[in-house]
Amino acid sequence: MNVDVVIAGAGPNGLMLACELSLAGIRPLVLERLPERTEENRANGLVGQVVRMLDRRGLHRRLSGEAEPPRPVPSFVFGALPLDLAALEDNPLYILPVPQRRIEQVLEERAVELGVEIRRGHELTGLAQDDDGVSADVSGPDGPYRVRARYLVGADGGRSRTRKLAGIDFPGVTRDDTVHRTAHAVVPAALVDPATGGLDVPGYGPIPPFRHHRTERGMFVYASFPSRPLLVGTTEWPTAGDGAEASDAPMTLDELRLSVRRVLGADLPLAPPDGPGPHMLRRLVGGNTRLADRFRAGRVLLLGDAAHVHSAMGGPGLNLGLQDAVNLGWKLAAEVHGWAPPGLLDTYESERRPAAERVIMQTQAQSALVAPGAEVTALRELFEELLADREAVRRVADLMAGADIRYDIGGTHPLTGRWAPDLTLDAGSGPVRLATLTENARPLLLDLTRDASLAGELAGRQDRVDAVSARVPEASSTTRAPDPVTALLLRPDCYVVWASDSPNPDARERAALRAALAQWFGAPTSG
Repeated sequence: MNVDVVIAGAGPNGLMLACELSLAGIRPLVLERLPERTEENRANGLVGQVVRMLDRRGLHRRLSGEAEPPRPVPSFVFGALPLDLAALEDNPLYILPVPQRRIEQVLEERAVELGVEIRRGHELTGLAQDDDGVSADVSGPDGPYRVRARYLVGADGGRSRTRKLAGIDFPGVTRDDTVHRTAHAVVPAALVDPATGGLDVPGYGPIPPFRHHRTERGMFVYASFPSRPLLVGTTEWPTAGDGAEASDAPMTLDELRLSVRRVLGADLPLAPPDGPGPHMLRRLVGGNTRLADRFRAGRVLLLGDAAHVHSAMGGPGLNLGLQDAVNLGWKLAAEVHGWAPPGLLDTYESERRPAAERVIMQTQAQSALVAPGAEVTALRELFEELLADREAVRRVADLMAGADIRYDIGGTHPLTGRWAPDLTLDAGSGPVRLATLTENARPLLLDLTRDASLAGELAGRQDRVDAVSARVPEASSTTRAPDPVTALLLRPDCYVVWASDSPNPDARERAALRAALAQWFGAPTSG
């Protein structure tokens, strides 16, 4: 074998997988057809559980530039309807307004620190697999060559060549009934409210920032980011002769200005942004909603957009794809190392496919809620009434964040199958956040019991599972789990596979702990 794993695609998802594999002691090779990192900004930030996941790898502070841990946002939108999140006791919705090109830069820097080889200008052109590995044909600057790997992962986007070469179907729908126009622009300072950052459009009225604003003629969005140009965008559903149809000519600010006028019924002066680019000036027609019929074909696996594409409403794409990478990384590493229990790698699809289905469901629902028509307006009025209920808001927030995921792991404790709560612990040398303990991406047995004796159950697995004995300080409720807990066994992706609320777990609970260790982290080594 030349390498353990080949990853096709050096976007955020492929780079995140490379980091996860490297932390697990695996040598990945990343192939990227583009000769250098793209300056195109495909996303304006991160939304959802992934913000906290990056915190648990020590990457949040690199991206945010702040030492403070992430904090949830007090409000957001669902289908251009406001979500008041401030009243939620445990608000699950986090955002990180960092452009995708910066996310890629940070992930690439981290991957290189971990020893990952990234070959830019190298494109996957063919593959063949057998029982022992995959042979990948590659076209590089110096000509074609072949590399042999145990596994190949396609993280090469919605038009994935890996998926096509592996013979994996990509069923779904393609729609061409919408035109999306987006640009970085400058608006007159007098139209911007310095207190809220909102926009006051003459002849129309105030529009809050960071909210999709729906009218009977389309949708308008306006967002301001620190040290970055304003983002202005529209979505229209063209009808014959209304001027909203897409053109073959390059997108212009005048085109966007006319679109804003159609959507809002008012003029908004727009000027090119100052300073160096690249500045967004983009027109997209329609969109795809597709889900691969399988995430794995033998030793070839799919990740992120290669496995699923959907509307960008609510910003779920990187939340889904990066968590795919964190779910897959440790399982693939276990296979390569040889200690994976039977069927472990298959749980990648059984766990992440339902997560993708829920994202597709909620983005389709949001798209329906912003469409034109009196029926949609009536539906929005009903939804607005429903979103006055706190539990309805929580349900929608959990859905958008991906915080409602509970994997089918078994166990009776409320935390099993769920993402581990944020905890502040005292391990003997002062307070430490759980996020600090998970930066190495290893399985973790967290023992908060009175006698701290659970580490003995790891016999034969200390090479792959860490144990930390600690206590939960008597402090604010934010340092404690929402459910009583005295011990947790975490996978590297921070999902709980065993938990106890007993001060001293009995023989039955210890047997359940050993069973969970065997189910997820393999048989103990002898000697």
